[in-house]
Amino acid sequence: MNRLARFSAVLLGVLVAAVVLVPALAATDPLAIGDVLATRLVPPASSDALGRFHLLGTDRFGRDLFVRMMLAGRISLAVGVAGSVLAGAVGTVVGASAAWRGGVVDRLAMGVSDALLSIPRLILLLLCAALWQPGAATVLVVLGATGWMGVARLVRGEVLGVRAQPYVSAAEALGARSSRVLWRHVVPNALGPAIVATTLGVGNAILLESGLSFLGLGIQPPAPSWGNMIAGGRDLIVTAPWVAIAPGVALIVTVLACTLLGDSLRDRLAGERPRDLAERV
Repeated sequence: MNRLARFSAVLLGVLVAAVVLVPALAATDPLAIGDVLATRLVPPASSDALGRFHLLGTDRFGRDLFVRMMLAGRISLAVGVAGSVLAGAVGTVVGASAAWRGGVVDRLAMGVSDALLSIPRLILLLLCAALWQPGAATVLVVLGATGWMGVARLVRGEVLGVRAQPYVSAAEALGARSSRVLWRHVVPNALGPAIVATTLGVGNAILLESGLSFLGLGIQPPAPSWGNMIAGGRDLIVTAPWVAIAPGVALIVTVLACTLLGDSLRDRLAGERPRDLAERV
């Protein structure tokens, strides 16, 4: 792992610790609205009329922006990671089953995958989000349902390669059930690209969730997410720019760190694969 990837991993670790601890240890409720006139739109690193210090300032309702941003990060990270993992799991099952069964199952699964890949994911997300009630559960299901196709194709290609290995034929010759050979011997050796794709998909899922929340189709207020916090501060971009800039910067840094970490994992896997093949031979 290179230095940039280590820095990204440390940054994500610090962010995860912050989103867990900061809202729990905060002196005020990040969702409660108090004395608006005394606390609204306080600049960063300043104290309000009640004497409370605000690291990143306050929003139009006088709520501490730093605490709300960490609470929003908790929701955005959870939905992004869970959505990416769900899409990876669905893609792994579909791709492995298609490659192992072959025939009609393979053609049908890949046909559906190709059809969905031909439609921009954002259009699918907007369509699904508009059909059902907005919320975290809807966003999670939509991310999983629209993100499995690329993983399925990767896993299918890996399974087709792994099933030609001698140890698969040996397991079948010993009388192992077909399903056991697939999930016990083939899939674990074909998960590398799926893991990389899932890791890279975390940043994309967080970005898509924030986009849906920005448009009002994702996480609904008063629950904060980086997307609806940016949307709530866009009309204050001239008078109080920190309201929209702070969650925007947090979103950019998080997505960039997830992408760099995924790239490092992909490069490491690509470097190890020739050695693994040589050891098998």
